[in-house]
Formats: sequence, C-alpha cells, structure tokens
Amino acid sequence: MDEQLHEMVREVVRSIPRGRVATYGDVADLSRAPSPRLVGQVLNQDGHDLPWHRVLRANGTCAPHIADTQHQLLREEGVAVVDGKVDLRTYRWQDAVKGKADEPTGLW
Repeated sequence: MDEQLHEMVREVVRSIPRGRVATYGDVADLSRAPSPRLVGQVLNQDGHDLPWHRVLRANGTCAPHIADTQHQLLREEGVAVVDGKVDLRTYRWQDAVKGKADEPTGLW
C-alpha cells in the first residue's frame, strides 16, 4: 500500500472528534482511499494508537469481533448505542457529511 495513502487514512481517523463517529466509507472518501475495506485494513494493522472505535459500518454497527469493546468506548464518549447500533443521523461527524455534500452529483 502507498505510504502516503496509509498516513492519510490515519490522519482522517485521528481527526474524528470525541463523541462523533464516521463510517469506513466516510474515511475512505475523505482520505481518497479506493475502498472502505482498505480503511479497515489500515485500522486492523496500524490503528492501535488511533480512535479506531469511532469508525463504524455504514449501517451504524460494529464488527462483531470488536463490538463489545467498541460499544464501551463509544458510550464513555457519550455516544448512545441502542440494540447494537449508533444513530448516524445524531452522532455522525459533520465533516464526513459535508465532504459528501460537496462532491458533484453523478449522472445516475
């Protein structure tokens, strides 16, 4: 993987404020990573020193193997987790939402 891209993914994750969340897709868009899976790969291999718990699936859920720890860390920051999900309309990082709104719309 390109080192510059790797560091950009890390920087975006580092920028997510306390009490806010972003999706893997949000982080991919903001860092210009080719896919949300690549974001997950970076966090898995080199995310221990980042607020990795603030990155969720597109439906507001956590990966099952880290869900308990992730839920606990999010709750400590004031993020409500109800039935295993975070309400993205309430807790989504606004910079991630703005980044998508600023993109030109496609033809389809």
